[in-house]
Amino acid sequence: MRVMNVRQEEWPKPSHPRVITIANQKGGVGKTTTAVNLAVALGLHGLQVLLIDLDPQGNASTAMGVEHGVGTPSIYDVLLGSSSLSDVAVPVEVAPDTLRCIPATIDLAGADIELASQVAREHRLRKAIDELQDPFDYLIIDCPPALGLLTLNALVAAKEILIPIQCEYYALEGLAQLLNTVELVKSQLNAALDVSTVLLTMYDSRTRLADQVADEVKEHFGPKVIESVIPRNVRVSEAPGYGQTVMTYDAGSRGAVSYLKAARELATRGAAMGSHNEDGE
Repeated sequence: MRVMNVRQEEWPKPSHPRVITIANQKGGVGKTTTAVNLAVALGLHGLQVLLIDLDPQGNASTAMGVEHGVGTPSIYDVLLGSSSLSDVAVPVEVAPDTLRCIPATIDLAGADIELASQVAREHRLRKAIDELQDPFDYLIIDCPPALGLLTLNALVAAKEILIPIQCEYYALEGLAQLLNTVELVKSQLNAALDVSTVLLTMYDSRTRLADQVADEVKEHFGPKVIESVIPRNVRVSEAPGYGQTVMTYDAGSRGAVSYLKAARELATRGAAMGSHNEDGE
């Protein structure tokens, strides 16, 4: 992995650590791509970031260039209670002082079944985060494309949800199910949970459909939609094959620049939210 030595401008820190779950049970919408690129962008700009790979496929771990073969200490060990997050966190080479990753292994595929009989099974991840002693500004959780026990753990653990929505046919299909699940979690398990951010992905400016979807999403979610839209970009797709994110694979590409802008907006909004909360207290 190519390490970026250029000194980056520092983005504002949030007044409180932000725990953000990136969720959408529809596959192929850019969840993992969004998680890893936002994490790297934030880490490269002076923010302490912990990325949790909660998908048994381990694609976020691959993009971060961290080991996640069978037997690797991982989020599986944390959920089963044999390790802490600090035990299994791995520094990411591109920003080792600010960015760490909790890898996922294939063992995680059986976690739903193994956790089913456990006490407080939905709160395992939240408990691990509450016990985390290491300081962080952002904790980003990449979920699998399903509304199972792993995603439920992520929703219970977070205060914020970021939903990536692709600008294509059936973009909003299944979104009602996710929002219903969020409301259920809010009412029964985590009252603080909020859909704080929506990111439009896979935008193709050549199609009228992309604009129609974007307009519909903005009409529904209003100011929660990040202004920077992520375009369809071959560099974004290629990067994981080299164990990288597009931020390091081709920093000048449209995809990298768009994710950089989205991450900056996320950080700026976070700082503004914190100061607003403090003003209101």
